[in-house]
Amino acid sequence: MTGYGRIESIVGGKKILCEIKSVNHRYCDYSVKVPKYYGFLEDRVRTFASKYIARGKVDIYIAVESYEEADKEIVVNKELAKSYIDALCSLRDEFSLRDDISVNSVARYPDIFVQERKAEDEEEIWQSVKEVLEPAILSFVAMREREGERIQADLEQRVRYMRELAGKIEARSPETVKEYRERLYEKIKELLEDRDIDEARVLTEVAIFADKVAVNEEMVRLESHFNEFFGICASGEPAGRKLDFLIQEINREINTTGSKANDMEIAKLVVELKAETEKLREQVQNIE
Repeated sequence: MTGYGRIESIVGGKKILCEIKSVNHRYCDYSVKVPKYYGFLEDRVRTFASKYIARGKVDIYIAVESYEEADKEIVVNKELAKSYIDALCSLRDEFSLRDDISVNSVARYPDIFVQERKAEDEEEIWQSVKEVLEPAILSFVAMREREGERIQADLEQRVRYMRELAGKIEARSPETVKEYRERLYEKIKELLEDRDIDEARVLTEVAIFADKVAVNEEMVRLESHFNEFFGICASGEPAGRKLDFLIQEINREINTTGSKANDMEIAKLVVELKAETEKLREQVQNIE
């Protein structure tokens, strides 16, 4: 499912931005980007987000900037400074120069000053980031839930329609046996002309045909799958993988029904059921 959440706030003297977005994906795939100096946050962010997000290609972006005080300090490269001073003293002595070596003169060489980041408490940084990350995730989840409600309504409408189609197949199935019996009688009469018809043989043939085309078991299992589908949708839990598996079972029963069908009307209903099943399969890929 698609979703988006973005929160920016100042916490613990730092300006923190958390942005989350996702697109449809069959599995759960995280991409977490954090500032270079806060690489330790990556695993923590991924673990925390996984409590709320179970499916989708999810991109999480974290930005952290110092807001109240500098996060760097100036450190003197004393070894390099000593080399500069020794070199200046050597020039002074060798060429009898005026001795004006001072802090200001040495400070003209900027490479003796190094900027280093101040040591920071990783746990403190994580708590500050989590304070912004959580509402961003909740906003993201709320958007996905709204989309999920629309998708659920569409799925349930399709399953209700499929249940109607299955009901028509179940009602039509006995008629095919009756029509087969009538056609068989007519054919035998045509072949035997005025001779007596062996009723027992006819009944046996009809019984064999009825057994071959009977779809009662498939219809019972299909109805059970439909009920399970509604139950999963109403559970409020991540349902994508369960529904994906259930649709495979629904498709299997429909295929079996189609292989038994010896009737044009039932064949048309089976084709319609297959078309709806494929639409279900495509839509289920979009939900968690």
